[in-house]
Parts: sequence; structure tokens; C-alpha cells
Amino acid sequence: MSNASISIVVLPFVNLSGDHSREYLADGITEEIINALSRVEQLRVISRTSSFFYKGKDTSMADLANTLNVTTVLEGSVRFAGNAMRISTQLIQVEDESAFWSASWDRDLENIFAIQDEISLMIADKLREHLGHLDVAEHLTQQPTNDLAAWEHYLNGAFHFRKWNPEDANLAIGQFEKALALDPNLIEAHLGLADSYSFLAVAGFAPREESWLKAIECIQSAQAINPNHAGLNYMMANQAFFTEASFSKAFQLATKAMQIRPTYPEAQQFISFLHELRGDFAKAKEHLLYAKSIDPLNQETRFYEAYYAYRTENYSTAKTILNELLDANPRNLPALITYMYIHVLERDAAGTQQLLDNIPEAMITPDERLGIQCLIDELNHNLAPSKLQELESFGQHAPAHHAHAYLFLLYARMGRNDEAFNALNRLFEVHSSVLLLSFSDPLAKPLQTDPRYAEFHHRIYQLEQHEEPAQKANSHTPDEVWTHEVLHQLEAHMPSEKPFLNPSLSLRFLADQLSVHPNQLSWLLNEKVGKNFNEFVNDYRIEHFKKLVADDSNRHISLVGLAFESGFNSKTVFNTTFKKKTGLTPKAYQKSVSTPQ
Repeated sequence: MSNASISIVVLPFVNLSGDHSREYLADGITEEIINALSRVEQLRVISRTSSFFYKGKDTSMADLANTLNVTTVLEGSVRFAGNAMRISTQLIQVEDESAFWSASWDRDLENIFAIQDEISLMIADKLREHLGHLDVAEHLTQQPTNDLAAWEHYLNGAFHFRKWNPEDANLAIGQFEKALALDPNLIEAHLGLADSYSFLAVAGFAPREESWLKAIECIQSAQAINPNHAGLNYMMANQAFFTEASFSKAFQLATKAMQIRPTYPEAQQFISFLHELRGDFAKAKEHLLYAKSIDPLNQETRFYEAYYAYRTENYSTAKTILNELLDANPRNLPALITYMYIHVLERDAAGTQQLLDNIPEAMITPDERLGIQCLIDELNHNLAPSKLQELESFGQHAPAHHAHAYLFLLYARMGRNDEAFNALNRLFEVHSSVLLLSFSDPLAKPLQTDPRYAEFHHRIYQLEQHEEPAQKANSHTPDEVWTHEVLHQLEAHMPSEKPFLNPSLSLRFLADQLSVHPNQLSWLLNEKVGKNFNEFVNDYRIEHFKKLVADDSNRHISLVGLAFESGFNSKTVFNTTFKKKTGLTPKAYQKSVSTPQ
């Protein structure tokens, strides 16, 4: 029985306490459950960005099914009262919109880490009981800190940072600093600071060099705490690419991030992007499709999808996606630049000029604006020597990385190959990430027939052997002898001990009775019996119900009463299961076996 279709979206937990100042806690609980479930290898879990797209929205199950392609939805709520909290959850099967499990917990806030692990394990168990085999670890979460107040400050900082504006970014920095004052080893707070300073630097909301130095300092602090943190390695991969222009180092670090956390969509996107640059589009597509499957509504995922289409010269698809991105955010600079490049490739000088003229001065550097203008003028066959000289003059300054890249692209398009390769050498001299991007860009395609192109390609994109993460081997498959013995034990245990009569019977409890691991029993039922746990147990309950119905001494007991005596605890589940198994309603079956009076 395949479990490839087991997928879930955890919708943002609703804060029912009326205290909006604790909204960040409800968000934090949701995110931790998403992260925990993502550690179950066979389970496809929609990532935080796409999940939180639905926060505060009244969304139908049909929309969730069509947009996210999931089989299951977890809904939840949290109610805070002082230091106490009540968490309520329910699992809903998207296909028929039926809730097949619900539970509530009353706990103290100080137990938040334990309750998140308890809830995540319970959800994973119920998913495999209802839908199919999953290997579930003994614990799915790790306690990030012993200081609850530090964690609250971190969650509050993350809540503000994700609003993506300078005011909230600065509020986030304040919260992250408070968290670190209480626990200097809280790595998530260090990475939150690094993200905040990077955002302020890139968006131009703070002194660029000073902010980058602070971000790097935070990354180094995080590295000293745990060099094997997935988020840290992803951040370092970006730093290696965009500040050091080291393709091989960026690839190595992004790969490490993905090995540590295979379900990390940002790492999958970045690896896809790196594969695109070196021309391995099959690998790029593989990682992109995975990222899209778990984070389809993320604007960054959509941009990577558009960029893949651009790199593979599918300009129509690229423009469709870029239009969507620009409708949502007209100041999306990567989307604007890519759109202008497509106009240049389609020889639409007027369209490129219109886009360029509409970009505010502060959004792009003077050398990039000049470079794009030179591409437009070259298209119109009126590139003035003075403009080219001005761009070359910009290129004499090390920080003007865009000038180097546009000189390279211009020379390539003008057939001036010697000058193009001379410009390319600046990549190694000034570590220009923009040149690293531009080398294999479709705009430079005329250069690819030059023998020197292959030499530079090898030099720029060379990777060490075996840097791609190996596919994880499947869980250990029990041998045939063990399988036969446990199946025989199970077949004897069910009719003799009748554990199915317990309406609270769980896979873990049955596994304990058989002295096997729950993962092994889950695998055995799905792969060898061909049923999930609920199907297997309910089949025994139905057979028991049939015997009770056929016994005339039970005529005084209602059908629902007999169902409950057979181990069912829900009239709806009993009726649905019975009809599916026998093709008859319970009442029709009763008539078919009744002895005439």
C-alpha cells in the first residue's frame, strides 16, 4: 500500500483568548508543529509560508485540496488564561471534509515544549492509523532553550520580522536581543538577528556595510553554537554566493542544509537555482518541484519557478509568473530585472525602456541602471561610445559589481569575445556575485560557442565529487522470517484477546501487546496485510458486530449499542465503515440474517 499521498497542511492556530498580544505564541505553536511533522520522512507537510497564507481567511476544503494538493488538514486553536493554556486540534480528511480525530490539552505555558512534542507525535500516529505507514521517531521536537522567557522573546521577534517592514524589523531586533540576554546560546535568536540586519541592508533601510557586518557577526555567533544547524548553513550558503562569489562553497553549504533538513524549502530552492546556473536543468527541476510541492504559495518559490522558466528559455511561462509577482508587489526587483532581460532577448527595446523608466531611482544602483540602458541602446543600434565608456569607468571601482556584469553581457552580445572574457576575469578579482549570475545567463548565449566558455564554465562551477546528498535509504525492511512470525502472532492475538473491542485501541498499544516497535507494525499492516491500522481493526469490529446481530439473544439491543459493544465509538464511523465493507446498511444486514419469529 503506497503512502506517497499522505500530506497535510497545518493551518495557523486561532488565538481564542482575546489577547492579541499573545498572537505570536499561537503562531509559534503552529510553526513548531509544522517543523515537527516535517521530520516524518514519508509525510509531505506544507511549509509555514504557504500555511500562513490562510491565516484569518475562511477557506474551503476544496480550495485547500486544489491549491495545496493535500489529503489532510489540521485545524487548531489556543486559549490563554494567565500561565494556563488550552490547545484544541482536529484532523480533517479533505476528500469528504470529515473530522476523523480531535483532542484537547490543558497545560501550563511552561510545558509548551513538551506539549508541542506530544501533539505532533499524536498527529503523526493518527495519520498513519488512518491513512498509511509512516516511520515516526520517539520525539519530533527538541527543546531549543531552558528559558521560556527567552523563547517568548524569540517568537515575538519572529512575529514582527515576518511583517517585512523596517519598523517591525527593528522591533524584531529588540526582541531577539532580549532573548539572547536571557539565553546567549539560543541559536534561532542569533539567526533572527542576522536575517533582520540582512533585510535592513538589502532593502536600504539601514547603513548597508554596517548592517552586513552585524549580520555576519550574528552568523558567526550561531556557527560557534551549532555548525550543523540547517538554517545557519542555508544563510551561510547565501553569504558565500552573494558576498564571496564562491559557487562551490555556496553549493556545499546549501547541500549541507538540505542534508540536515531535507524538507527545507529555501534550501531546495537555492540548490535548484545553483543547478540552473551550471546548466543541470534536470536536477534543478527536481529540487524546484519538491520545493513547490511543500511551499506553493511562497512568492519566493514562484520567483524561482519563473527564473527556471527564464533560464530554460521558456519566456512565455516566465512572463506569466513574473506578472503575477509584480501584481502582488510592483517593487519586486528580481522580478523586474528578469522581466527586462526577457524583453531584451525578445528585442523589445520599448518594453524594456518603459520598465526601466518606472523603477524609482533608489531601487537600483546607478551602474545597474546604466548597464540596462546600454543593453536597450545596443538593441536600438545606438549605443553611444560615451555610455560604454561610462560603464567601463564604473567597472574600475570594485564595489560596482553590476558594471562588470553588464560589460560582460554587452561585449558578449556585441560579438566582442576577448573583451567579454577580460570582463569575466573581474569575477575572480573582486568576487562579483553578479558576474557569477551573468556568466551562464541567456543574454550571454552568443558567447557559448567560443572554446573559452567551456574553460571558464569548469573553473567557475566546478564542484567536488559526491557533493549531492545521497538519497536516504528506505527504513530497514524486516526479513521474511520475522515477518512471518509476527503475522502469525497477530492473526492469533486478534481473535483470542479481542483488543479491537477497546474503542481507544491505538497502533502503539497493539504494538506493545505484540512486543514489536510501532513503526514495524505500521509497515507490516500496510505492506503485508494491505490495510492501514484503522481498516485492519475495524474489519474485526465489523465481523464481531455481525456475530452479535445474528445472535437472537441480542434482539433487545439497538444496532448502535451492538456497534459500541464491538469497539466502535462513533455511530457515523460505524455506519460508513459497515456500508463500505459489506455494501449494506447495518439495518439491511440485520434483516438479511434475522430469524423469522
